[in-house]
This record gives sequence, structure tokens and C-alpha cells, in this order.
Amino acid sequence: MLKNYVLLIAVLLFTEFSFAQNSERKEVNISGFAQKSEGKEVNITGVVLDKETNLPLEYATIAFYSKTQNKIITGGITDAKGNFKISVPSGVYDISIEYISFKTITLTNKQITKPENIGRFFLEIDAESLGEVEIIAERTTVEIKLDKKIYNIGKDLTTAGGTVSDALNNVPSVAVDIEGSISLRGNENVRVLINGKPSAMAGFGDTNVLSQLPAEAIERVEVITSPSARYDAEGTAGILNIILRQKETLGFNGSLNLTAGSPESVGVSANINYRTEKFNLFSNLGYRYFDSPRNSFNDTEYFDKLVDGVTESPEFERIIEDQDVTRINRNYNASLGMEYFLSKKTSLTGSVFYRYGEDADLSENYSDRYNNENLVEQTLRKENQDEAGHNYQFALNYITKFNDAGHELTADLQYEKGSEEQLISITEDYLFTNQTNPDDIQKEIVNEIEDEKEYLLQLDYVLPLGENARFEAGYRGNFKNEIKDYILEQEDINDGSYFVNDTITNVFDYSENINALYTQYGTKYGKFSFLLGLRLENTQLKGVINSRLSDTELQEAFGFPIDTDFNNNYFGLFPTLNLIYNIGESESESEESITLGYNRRINRPRGYFINPFPSRSSRTNVFQGNPNLRPAYASAFDIGYLKRWDKLTLTSSIYYQYETDSFERVEENTGQQTTDGIDIIRTIPVNLSSNARTGGEFGILYNPNKWLRLNSSFNVFQFKTIGTFNGVDYGAKNTSWFARFSSKVALPAKIDWQTNANYRGASQDAQSYNKGIFSLDLAFSKEILNDNATISLNVRDVFNSRKRKTLTTTEFFERYNETQYRQRQINLSFRYRFNQQKMRNERRNNNLDDDMDFEG
Repeated sequence: MLKNYVLLIAVLLFTEFSFAQNSERKEVNISGFAQKSEGKEVNITGVVLDKETNLPLEYATIAFYSKTQNKIITGGITDAKGNFKISVPSGVYDISIEYISFKTITLTNKQITKPENIGRFFLEIDAESLGEVEIIAERTTVEIKLDKKIYNIGKDLTTAGGTVSDALNNVPSVAVDIEGSISLRGNENVRVLINGKPSAMAGFGDTNVLSQLPAEAIERVEVITSPSARYDAEGTAGILNIILRQKETLGFNGSLNLTAGSPESVGVSANINYRTEKFNLFSNLGYRYFDSPRNSFNDTEYFDKLVDGVTESPEFERIIEDQDVTRINRNYNASLGMEYFLSKKTSLTGSVFYRYGEDADLSENYSDRYNNENLVEQTLRKENQDEAGHNYQFALNYITKFNDAGHELTADLQYEKGSEEQLISITEDYLFTNQTNPDDIQKEIVNEIEDEKEYLLQLDYVLPLGENARFEAGYRGNFKNEIKDYILEQEDINDGSYFVNDTITNVFDYSENINALYTQYGTKYGKFSFLLGLRLENTQLKGVINSRLSDTELQEAFGFPIDTDFNNNYFGLFPTLNLIYNIGESESESEESITLGYNRRINRPRGYFINPFPSRSSRTNVFQGNPNLRPAYASAFDIGYLKRWDKLTLTSSIYYQYETDSFERVEENTGQQTTDGIDIIRTIPVNLSSNARTGGEFGILYNPNKWLRLNSSFNVFQFKTIGTFNGVDYGAKNTSWFARFSSKVALPAKIDWQTNANYRGASQDAQSYNKGIFSLDLAFSKEILNDNATISLNVRDVFNSRKRKTLTTTEFFERYNETQYRQRQINLSFRYRFNQQKMRNERRNNNLDDDMDFEG
């Protein structure tokens, strides 16, 4: 059986590359099989079908074995209709017809003298073999390549009915915090791509949008800690490339997913596909309604401060804020695409994606204010926020293959546009006060409209140089613009009318334009492989701030100089080097390899990090951007080790990163106060001088038998920050860690049970201490309806413990914060698959493999 699988894999690896672009091709010459022969060559034809369904089996393997030469002389695979046509030298052969998980049919001593149709072959499912194949698929969850690790998360039960963010949180090295922010190895500066490109599906870089897409849409996640030169240099932590499913089974097929949960959640999504020999049509539709309540608690103690040599006491010594937010969300998404085969080696793929979302949030924040441990005042702040927005994306992909050896040219054109509007009504009233004549607190209305658009043009050229070497070169142009129109209206206490606040109202027009050229060369020398590349990028960051205040007035209001019309250009060279050395013998049962990676990366400030106008979610604690931010640059080194046995896979790595002009969020007293005398504290991002990060990670995937799978990973890292801002030293050194454990057990009656445990260790920076966070997820699933459907029940955060607890200490205050962005979630989901063959004849899109395909 193993020998048959090796044969099948060898055939598929070579022939799939050419068949992907032309399902009409009928004849395949298998390199390494075809042998020169003195006998006359004749064409042998036939067809291979599934005995149970009578459907054609595409990519079934036909091999011709010569007993006299004691080897396979030639072979081929079936096309989309199950047909094969193979040119064979005349002679006597044993002919085998094979397909993974099906029983092999063998014709012995077949005399070949003339062209012949040898008939129709009906293959039967091999139950024992099918089980073996499924277990193998479980074991190969992780693939190591020159510049990335690939995780197939399609069978993760705990994410059934969940979102892309839920799925990412189960990927080793990746963490998604309670706010939806994604980090890689503890570093939040990670670049998120969809199918290898920036996408409206990822919300123009807003990772919170990933919490609105269903997890079932993911085929695999590529964790790219040492990106090659072909990738954008953005993201000092690395890149997460999310590959979405694209089924290509012949005919009409698809799946339907239904989900219901608590807190209130309802979702429905469908994948519908239709494929012929000339084109492949694919689509995804989805709707999700969910209630995502959030709560937070702040306990702030204010200190005396020295102003012009005089000690001033705060208006309130202690303020406790207790906030509850109800969030009702409705999201719709749809995509439609078609791949059309222009010729045997050329195809054109077009797709359109659309997403629409509506949110209705109500926040109630009780503020208790104390002096001498006595409650002296209590207020209630209410925020009603209505938000609606949409994104759409048009994409074209063209690929032409000059030969079957990998010589090809691809071109991508992508246009995205998004719009979002927020209307926020804010009221704050005294519930209790000891003031004789308290000043009324102004009501506020915020109207914010944000428009975004992005263009992408990419050309990639690949030229094989001999059997084991490849040269690549390309260009990428990425042009992005966002315009934020922000209007703040405040109540006139005297007559109840509203006026525009000139200090805050503004229009912020921000553009990020990137032009890049790259080249890279990769080759193999026996057990040694390397990929060397260089990327040249020019980054233009430009913005115009239209405000009703002059530059001088803005500087006085915000406390630092502001350039209201800036145009900054940054030129950078980004070298990459990835090495891999295979230690073990390829014929042995174990695999062993060592990898080494180096790359230089850039962290460009996003628009909200640049915009100097403060947020209004709180009167006393605001976030404010810094238009003086510069890009940060980082150099990273990574050494990895992989050892794979029959039932055990071990992965490990150590890494080091040094970043200059690194971003750091600092909290400081603005020196301003609210109308009722409370100091206003702002959080602002600044460029500090450096940030050094050292760490190591370790992972084990163990399959002791067919019914049990164990998966565990551990990551520990230390970072050291050096830098000052406004005369305050923000240098810090801290060590933290996070760990994961997952087990999957196959129970009787086709029931699977999965448990995931996550722990993120405590961490500390110059101002804050963050306590550790533990969470546990449970899931059960059962195959029903003749294995055409799956029903799943999962509970995420069983103990409702996923809360962030932080203690922040500065010269002016000390604050304890406890925040929970999502409560325990229980989901029941149902997935039905129709017209899909038992092996779900799915193939990865070759266009998405934009790296050297040398595996460890």
C-alpha cells in the first residue's frame, strides 16, 4: 500500500501543475517514467469511475509495469471526466489503476501491440485504506517550507460556527487578544493577507473584520516568520497568509452551514461551485447576526502634582468606572469568481467580493468619584452608536505557462473600496453630587464618515534554471487612500442648541503609496536548499489635515507641533535569506531538518496612528494619533528544527529581532481638564529608539493511535525597550510566554471530541503590568446522513475567564483595568455537503504558492 501511495504522489506532483490550467488535456508524459524503447508506441485509452456513485475519478493513476525490465515504463492520470490516454511502447505489462482510499485494480500480463481502449474501471472504496489516509491527513497538520509553516485547520471542531479570528487563535505562534488584535510570537505588528494579497476581506488591515468571516471559509493558514522577497516588506513580526477554500470538483457541488448560539447568534453560509472542462465557477454567501456584549472596569487613583512649584491636589482622589456595552451586529458577505481556461497553458480568473455590516451599540458607564474614601459624585454616561459600512473588491488574475517545468508569468489587478459611517449620541447626567450648583455636562453628537480605496498591481515572473533551481522577479504597486470626515457637535448649556466644536472637527486625508521591485533565486544541492532575495521599496506617506484651527492653535491644543500638509518618502532595501538542510535520509521513516532565516522588515504607521484628533469614547481617557510618527525598521533572525517520526512531529525554533524607531503607546497627563475638573489622560503612539526581542518556540504533534491526536506548543520571549518621550524614560525589560494544548479523541458512533486550552503569561512594560489569561474550549461533532453532514457543538471560553487585567502606573495616576470583550460562547452548527465525492477531490490553487516549494 505504501509503495502505491508513493507512486501516486510522484505522479500527481508532476502532472497536477499542467492539468490545473487545462482540464481538456488528454495526454501526459510522466518525467522519470517515460523510457526510450525500440517497440512501436501505441495509444491506450480508458475511463475510471467511482463504483458507488458512477462519478468520474479525476487524477486516478495508471501505471505500466514491465516485468522484463523490472520497472514502471510509463504512466498517466485521468482527466476531469475520468478518461486517460497514454502512449505506450508495445510489449507485455502489468497495468495498475489506483486512486487514494480506493482498492487498486491490476491487469496482469496485458499484451500491448496496437491502439486499444482497455475499458471502464469501477474502483471501490477501501475502508481500511480510507481510515489510514484520514489519519495521515491529521498527522500532517504542519508543513515546513523554506520561508513558512503551513497549518491545515479545516478539522478544528472548536471553531465550527465560529469566525476567522477564532480559527487563528488555535494556530501555533499566533494569538488573538480579547480586543481582536492579532499577534505573532507576542508581536502585534503582523501583516494579514488573504490568498497572498491585501484584501477587503481583511478590512484594509483592520483585523476586527476577521471576526465577521466564518471559520469554515479557511483551507489553511501560512505562518510566515521569515518572508521571502516576493512578499510585501510590511510587518516586523511577519505575515499571516489566510488561504480560503476553493473547491474544484467536476460538476455542481457545495456545502451549507447553519449556526445558532448563545449569547444570541445566528449564521448561515453556503459554498456553491460549478466546474466544467472549460471553466470553474465558485461562490460563497454568508449572513451572521450576533450579540457580543462587552464590559470593562476601571479603578483610577490620582496623585498630587507639582505645577509651577505649587502642589495641586486632584479634583477627585479616586474614580471607579463600570461600563457595560451591548453590541448587536449584522453582517452579510458574498463572493463570486470564475476561472476560465483560455488555452492549455493560459487562464484568466475574475472575482468580486462584497461585505455589508450594521452595528448598533449601547454603552452605559457609571462613574463613582471619591474623596477621603467617601462617594461625593456619581454620573451615568450613555453612548448610542449606529454604524453601517460596506466593502467591495474586484480582482483579476492572469497566468500563462510557457512550459510544464514551471516557467510562467502571472499578473494581478485588484481594486477595493470601502465606506463606513458612524453616528454617536452621547449624554452624561449626574445621579448624585455634593456640589451646590454643578455645571451641566454637555451632550454630544459625533458624525464620522470614512472612505477607503486601494489599488493593487502585481507582476511575477518565474524562470526555472535546470531541475533544482529557480529565478524570480516581479513588481508590486499598492496605492491606498483613506478620508475621515469627523464632526463633533456639542450642546449649548444655555439654550439646548448644538454647535460645532472647532477644536475637534476635522477632515483627515491620508495616502500610503508603495512601489516595489524584487528578485530572488533558489536552488537545491542535495540535502541543502536556499532562497536568496532582495526587495526594493519606496514608501510615500502623505496627508492633509483640514481643520478650523490654525497650525499654531492645533499645537497649543494638542501639545506638540503638527504638520497639516505632509509628504514623506522612505526608500528601503530589504534582503532575505532562507536556508534549509535535510539531515535524515529521504528513504527513512523519519524526517529531520534545520532551517535558518534572515529578513529585514518595515512597520508603517496606519492612519489612526497618524490622526492627531482624539477619540471621544471617554471624556477623561482618550486615544490620540501622532502625525510625526516615522516607519520602524526591524532585522530578524530565525533558526528552526523539525523532526518527524511515524507518529510524532517535533518543531522548534529560536529567534531574535532588533527594531529601530519602534512604536510604543504611552499614557500621559495632557494638562487639560473636563468641565467638572477631571484630568484628561491621553494614550499616544511614539517612536522610541529601539526594541530587541528574543524568543523560542516548541511544538509537538503526537498521534499515538487512530483515535487520539495530541497537539501542544509553547512560546517564550523577552523584549527590551529603550527610549524616552517628553523627558520620561519608557525603557523596559520583560519576559512573557504563552502555551497551547489540544487533544482530539475519536469516540464510538462517529463522534469526535476536541479540547483546546490556552494560556498567555503575564507581561510588563514601562507603565503597565498585564496578568496572565487562561481559556478553555470544548467541542463535539458527529457525522450523520451517510457522512454527508456534520453536526457540532462547541463551547468557547468554558470558564468565562478570557479577561484582560492590567495595572498602569505613571507619575500622575495608578489605574487598574479589567476588560472582557466577549463572554463565553456556545454554538451549535450543522454542515451539509452535496455532490462531493468521498475524498472531496480538492486541490490547492497553484497560483497561491508564491514561494520556493522546497519542503523540510
